[in-house]
This record gives sequence, C-alpha cells and structure tokens, in this order.
Amino acid sequence: MKIQDILTVKGSQVHTIAPDATLADVVQKLVAHNCGSLVVIEHERMVGIITERDILRACAGGCGELNELRVSDHMSSNLITGLPDDDVGEIMGLLTQHRIRHLPIQREGRLMGLISIGDVVKAQYDQLCTENHFLKEYIQS
Repeated sequence: MKIQDILTVKGSQVHTIAPDATLADVVQKLVAHNCGSLVVIEHERMVGIITERDILRACAGGCGELNELRVSDHMSSNLITGLPDDDVGEIMGLLTQHRIRHLPIQREGRLMGLISIGDVVKAQYDQLCTENHFLKEYIQS
C-alpha cells in the first residue's frame, strides 16, 4: 500500500497558516478544523509545520501570551516529508523513528496532502482486516 492510497481515501486538504500568525491563531485553527497540525506557508512555499506539541512547549516554557508569540518562532522548519509513492510500512517506520505524528506529502516541491500516524495505523488495520476476511473465506471454502 502506498501513501497515495491513504490520500485517495482521506483527501488532500491541508490546513495552513502563515509564519507571522500568532500561536493563538494556531489554537483557533486547530480547534476549528479538529486537527493536530498546520503546515506553515510563506509565499506559496512550505516553510514549516506547527503542531499541538509546539503549542504545549511554548506554554510550558513560559514564553509569554499565545497572542504575542509568532508561529515562526515555534514551528519546526527542518521538515521531514514523504512522497505519494512511498510505502505505508516504511512511512510508519519513519514516523516512529523521528517521533513525529504528522507528515506533509510532496511531489516535485508541491504539497499534495498531510497524513498522520493515525491515518497510517488505520490504513494498516483496514488492510489486515481485509486480508483476514479473505483468508477466512479461503479456509472455509
């Protein structure tokens, strides 16, 4: 199974924010879209990702009020990305190895979607259930 298979089911919508937005803006968007991360876009180019963890770190660090803190100061800019043709099993290993939960998917520098560890686990689970169903049918026939 490939990442493109997940995006086909999930869709390719990605919620974004600008680097000069505040962390309060991030919280509002995360809640409004019921998601755990936003891709940071500047001049139509992906420059980072901001996640729930980044917000928690800022709060725990006592950096100031969320409406005074800028996304650019708290986002992850050293991005790990995937390709639509990447194998889901390999991506699961990548997410686990780097301890990240959200992975932007790009092709030729263009943002194609965003997947989460939950999306990967669900895809693997669905595939195992389907295989299990067909194996049971085979054994019973």
